[in-house]
Amino acid sequence: MTTPTKVAALVGPDDRIGYEGQWRTVKTTKTDIGAMGRLFVVVAWEEGGTDRFRAGNELLVGPPPGTA
Repeated sequence: MTTPTKVAALVGPDDRIGYEGQWRTVKTTKTDIGAMGRLFVVVAWEEGGTDRFRAGNELLVGPPPGTA
């Protein structure tokens, strides 16, 4: 069985991401350019807070709540 992943640049609202030992739901995303010119994705979580991921990072995705 393979682990479901999604590249950070393709993450969108309502995606469930396994991150820092818990599942979080994506509220919004936007892009940003880092100091060295790299493209980042800024994710705002439904549960509060934001995080930045390099656009090429693979993120662990899961089913919506209540469907697993």
